[in-house]
Order: sequence, then structure tokens, then C-alpha cells
Amino acid sequence: MIEDNIISTEANEKTVLVGLITQRQSEQKTLEYLDELAFLAETAGAVPVKTFLQKLEYPNPRTYVGSGKLEEIREYVENEDIGMVIFDDDLSTKQVTNIERELKVKILDRTSLILDIFARRAQTATARTQVELAQYQYLLPRLTRMWTHLERQRGGIGMRGPGETQIETDRRIILDKISRLKEELRHIDRQKSIQRKNRGKLTRVALVGYTNVGKSTIMNLLSKSDVFAENKLFATLDTTVRKVIIDNLPFLLTDTVGFIRKLPTHLVDSFKSTLDEVRESDLLLHVVDVSHPQFEEQIEVVNRTLNEVCGAAEKPMIMVFNKIDAFSYTPKDDDDLTPRTRENIPLEEFEKTWMARTSGNAVFISARERTNIDTLKQILYEKAREIHAQRFPYNDYLFQKYDDLEHAES
Repeated sequence: MIEDNIISTEANEKTVLVGLITQRQSEQKTLEYLDELAFLAETAGAVPVKTFLQKLEYPNPRTYVGSGKLEEIREYVENEDIGMVIFDDDLSTKQVTNIERELKVKILDRTSLILDIFARRAQTATARTQVELAQYQYLLPRLTRMWTHLERQRGGIGMRGPGETQIETDRRIILDKISRLKEELRHIDRQKSIQRKNRGKLTRVALVGYTNVGKSTIMNLLSKSDVFAENKLFATLDTTVRKVIIDNLPFLLTDTVGFIRKLPTHLVDSFKSTLDEVRESDLLLHVVDVSHPQFEEQIEVVNRTLNEVCGAAEKPMIMVFNKIDAFSYTPKDDDDLTPRTRENIPLEEFEKTWMARTSGNAVFISARERTNIDTLKQILYEKAREIHAQRFPYNDYLFQKYDDLEHAES
């Protein structure tokens, strides 16, 4: 792994967040992104203490923010003993160099922060390989920030030709590593493809959704397993597959990595083998945190990712609205004539809206409180049985006889 090449966070390190309001990104949207960036920073172990905003037509090509705002950040960093500044967008090599020269602290952008979290969370050899590939792909265009330690990672005679600069040597070393890691992942993909074939014709159900919506908790409830679950972003990186049986109907349930806004493209490419589990699934459980103020936008992000990356947007889907125990709203006063917002709509109204929009393929639950879990199981059973019946018609006949017998006894 190359965590030492990514500027990592330290536990309890005080951090400043920086974002821009542009023609393409409103102030409200920027604040939402910065809230998410703060959660990412906390997940990595840092402590966000202040946010800086600036309104510009487009990012400053030299320093991302204007010179006056950068000076304001510098004074705050010096006075408050800040160890790191995190920017909400990707920074170019030139921007990072100029900002570091001015602020004299560690500088991260959104992608490097996510890579830092992924490097810490990766547990299996597959996940570590995927993260390492993403790290090198991130570093390749930023070689001017790197030191000559890369040269020591590769020995042999004739490795450096006459007149070859250090950056050319580093670039060749990294390209070789990327090629090797891609070959390792191709080998892993072939192994996983064989494993999926060996699972037979069991119905495959995949949990998908935004990060930190409760997929792993639902996985544990349905499969009675102990998948790691935590109230942090990207608690799960490794794909987990469990066999689940509901009313004598077996199927495979897969927990996958969560999606996020501004997800780096090289991370998506690196996690191809994980996303293959989604591509080859028969049914999707789209888990949503209904208590989140922007849950509808998160739904759009997931659907767009499923369509563009996984090619799975048209698969049968059950919408699972989780965390109803944390849902809250503020009723509007009778004399308030302003338009209603998300904060003014009760849960019951959301339920009716989404039940109509999904033709009834939706369920509202609390995985933590185990509310409506039996309803979720029943809907999942019915959908999985429809798929199972298409493959094994005779088995469905037996299921029907079993249902009729249970009904008669009751």
C-alpha cells in the first residue's frame, strides 16, 4: 500500500474546510457539500473547526480561492494552530503547491480525503488492491509533489537512461505499478466471476444506496450475520455475500460499497469487481436514509451511478426508506403562505408519495429499532419468489402448495 504517499489525516487534528459558490453551484448546494465534507473529515479522524466560503465565477487557477480569502485563511490557520486545510473540489498540482507555500500546512482535496478513508477501511486483499490502484491513478498527474523515494522502490541496472529526469523515472515507475495492479484486479475479477457461477441459480439480491444509510445494519438483520456497521461514511468497502432464507426460500444477499456525490472516477474504475455484484444481481434493495434533509438528491445520485456505472438502473428495485425513527418535520402555521419545503412534510405524506411513485415497491423501516422489518421480509420474499419461479417453475408449485397448507391450518 502507499498510504505514505497520500497526505493522511491524524487523529483529532484540527481542520479547516474551504468551498466555493460558483455559477454552477449555489450557496445552499455548497453548504450541503461542505456538511458532507465535514462528515468525511470526521470519519478520517480529523476535527473540522471552521468553514471558509467564497463566491467566484470559477476557481482561481493558481490558488482555488482569491488572494484575499487565502490570506484570511492563513491568518486563521496561524492563530488557531490548524494542522490541515481540506478543499471541497479536486486541486491541480499548481494549486496545491501555491496553497502549501502560503499556508504552510497539509493540504487535501475531496478525492485525497476519500482515498485516505478508503486506505484505512480496506480489510481484504481485494479492497487493498483496489484502493492502491486508485491512489496511484490519483498520484500520476501530481508527480511534481512527490519526492525521490519512489526511485528506491525499484532496483536494477539501467533503470534510468541518460538525461532522464526524476519525474520521468517516477512516472514510469507508477505506470508500471498501475499496470501490475490492473493485472492483479483482472485476476481477482476472473476468480470472483467463477465464484458467482459456482453459486448456482440462486436469486441474487444486492443492497445499494448512498453511504451511511444503514445497508450493513439491514444486512445483519436479514442474514443474522455480523457485518461491520458504523455511523461513519464508507464503513463498508468489501463486498459481503450471505445466504438468506425467508419462509424456506433461499437467496443470496450482497452488501456493497456506498455511493457519494463527487465520487472520484478512478475510485469507480478500481471498484469494478465490487460493482459487478450489482450488475449481475436480480433484484436491488435501494436503501435510503429518509431522515437526511437531502435524501431525495441522494436517491438521484445513486440512480445516476447505477445507470452510468453499473448499467443496473432498469433492474427490479425495492425502495427501503430507513431511519424513520430519526425522521422529523416542522408543521407550517396556518397563516404561513410561503411554499412548503422538505422540512414541512410529514412522514405519512412521503410514504403515500413514494408508494404511488414506486407502484407499492417501497417500505419504511427503522433497522436500528427493528420497525417494519417483517414487512420488508414479506416484500422481499414475494419479489425473490417471482424471480425464483421464472427459473424453477416446479419449485414455485411446491411453494404454492406449502402456502395453501399454511393458510388452511391458520
